[in-house]
Amino acid sequence: MGDGALPLKKVKPNAEKRQADEPWKAFQVRHRSMEVKRDAVMKTAAHLFLEHGYQKTSMSLLAARLKVTKPALYYYFRNKEEILVECYRSGIAEIEGSLGRLNPDAGSAMARLKIYVHEYATVVLTHEFGRCVAMIDDSELSAQTRRGVRNLKRKIDASVRSLVADGMLDGSIAMCNPKLVSFAIAGAINWAGTWYKPSGELSSGQIAQAFTDILTGGLRPKSSKTRKRTIPS
Repeated sequence: MGDGALPLKKVKPNAEKRQADEPWKAFQVRHRSMEVKRDAVMKTAAHLFLEHGYQKTSMSLLAARLKVTKPALYYYFRNKEEILVECYRSGIAEIEGSLGRLNPDAGSAMARLKIYVHEYATVVLTHEFGRCVAMIDDSELSAQTRRGVRNLKRKIDASVRSLVADGMLDGSIAMCNPKLVSFAIAGAINWAGTWYKPSGELSSGQIAQAFTDILTGGLRPKSSKTRKRTIPS
């Protein structure tokens, strides 16, 4: 595998938009599984959270959008907070899934970092749950739930730091502070979720690739030769 950042799967925004525009169809057929209906609730809630904000999105509004009764929602989730937590969980799992699909022996740590950053940006720009991770303020959650959500978010930070540390060892990444690198990558990508518009001049794919190049470009060692290193204690 080369050092170029490659998306791990194709995103189908039009298909996702159609599903988001007609989420109530999941409830029209009685034999549809609970998992399908639960997913429809989460995706619809994510759109409402992003459109109106977490506080202004009520269970009544969610039920109306899904064309079901409000009590029917409690069959799938206990409350609005639980829905948002599951949106966070799904978004982070989507980002982290890129690591599970990577062969750690199939390239340098820099190559793996590029793929991870590309996937991270793609999920934040194109997936409802990824946008929730970047844009919905977890300070509006209860203290106990907020701690759990922030522990989930730390998975992204830990993944970036680990890849950077591996890169310093295999020589594909210059000596640096992995913590600051992680903060810089997360800050830039999460902020992109607030200003990106599908109708804009650049596509999500172009932005994801540009961010990958920009955010990893400064991490390359000055020497073009890759050599194993020992990180000073």
